[in-house]
Amino acid sequence: MRTQNKTTATNRISRRHFLGKSLAGVAGTGVLALISSSVQAAEQKASPKHLRIERIERTTVKVPFREVPARNMARELPHWAYTEIVEVHLKSGHVGFGETLLYYTWNATSDEAVQKAQGKNAATMMWDDDLGAGLQMALFDAVAKAAEVPVHALLGEKIYEQTPLSWWNIDTSVADMALECAEAYRQGYMSYKTKGRPWFDVWAQVEAATKVVPQNFKIDMDFNDTLLDAERALPILKDLAKYPQVDIFESPIFQDDIAGNKKLMAATDVNIAMHYGTPEPLIAIRENICDGFVIGHGASALLASGAVAAMADKPFWLQLVGTGITAAFSLQFGAVLSHATWPAVNCHQLYKHNLLTEPIVVKDGFAQIPDKPGLGYELDRDLIEKLRVKKPASRPEPPRLIETTWKDGRKMYFGNTGEVNFVLNPARDGNVPFFERGVDTRLVPNDGSKEWKDLYQKANRQPLLIKG
Repeated sequence: MRTQNKTTATNRISRRHFLGKSLAGVAGTGVLALISSSVQAAEQKASPKHLRIERIERTTVKVPFREVPARNMARELPHWAYTEIVEVHLKSGHVGFGETLLYYTWNATSDEAVQKAQGKNAATMMWDDDLGAGLQMALFDAVAKAAEVPVHALLGEKIYEQTPLSWWNIDTSVADMALECAEAYRQGYMSYKTKGRPWFDVWAQVEAATKVVPQNFKIDMDFNDTLLDAERALPILKDLAKYPQVDIFESPIFQDDIAGNKKLMAATDVNIAMHYGTPEPLIAIRENICDGFVIGHGASALLASGAVAAMADKPFWLQLVGTGITAAFSLQFGAVLSHATWPAVNCHQLYKHNLLTEPIVVKDGFAQIPDKPGLGYELDRDLIEKLRVKKPASRPEPPRLIETTWKDGRKMYFGNTGEVNFVLNPARDGNVPFFERGVDTRLVPNDGSKEWKDLYQKANRQPLLIKG
């Protein structure tokens, strides 16, 4: 539930001054200074010639999902199984590693980025967000190892010894959401983030999930705008807010609906989260249309966004998505960002393997931030070899037919179209029946029959509604 703002008068004055300035300018100045000091600190520990990048290797792996995520990710996001491991070899002999979740990332590492970095000083290159997730991560790990410091020492001053993590899964059946919440709690998590969708019964989902976790366990529901507007959203949000576990609603309606989001803020005590950047941060902060942010991207942009959130006294969660490799990188940012106090979303719980030689242990909702050199974890290279596959030429798109059913006998079918959000976008456009009780969804197995193929071809063109 929303906590009262206890900002002091001094902070309110600085906030007013801050709102009159360019957010990018204020935050950017601080980040540039940090980058300069970070490079200097690294070069004091390891000479520039030893920080030279000798070789960059990339390996694509296909990581299997756990059982419950597997049957749910299969509907819309089967391609999340593919990740690219990047290893950077320095002249010093140190090797850093990172990863890019190939088909869900703020920026994938390209051949051009590898060529750009080859032979350069890793310390001067690591802040370049244009290099992509995997290469940037590997550069930070390599430089920190060479300097014999944890990555967080290159990012700023460590202010937290541990940081909160959230369990994540895509929208699931009622039974599967309860299973996942129970598993999250069993493994030490105190927060679960999922999707709120009109093709599942959100009332039944929350009712079932809250029966298997204590009241201080938190559930965050991301609607991705599918509640459409404040008038339709509020009755549903008020129903869900009755459960003490419900803590955050993410993007219930379109984020640029300023008036609508103000209504939501006034009508519910549950925190409202928005992806940083839409609308412009200055507008979101000035109009107070959310309680906090979802922040990701590369290291430079992430620290700048985090600085703005801190100046506005807005909490946020880190959203850096991948396997345990990305989660380990995220921990390092959690050490230095004062307002990264909402549980981080890394999604590594989806997978059977975290690709590290040891697990990231969560206790009472928090993970310890390692102080060992680099990321503080090591890559499981034997496992990487076992999971190695040829990199797909493009995002894999196996034919999928999804069936949604309502209590009155209606059915709607969706066939994948080549777009990732082939189910979500019609809902955002109002072309899917709005949230109802009793609705359920499943992936229709491809049995090779003419009936399946005919239905898929019809649903592939546009959502196909069949009345009961």
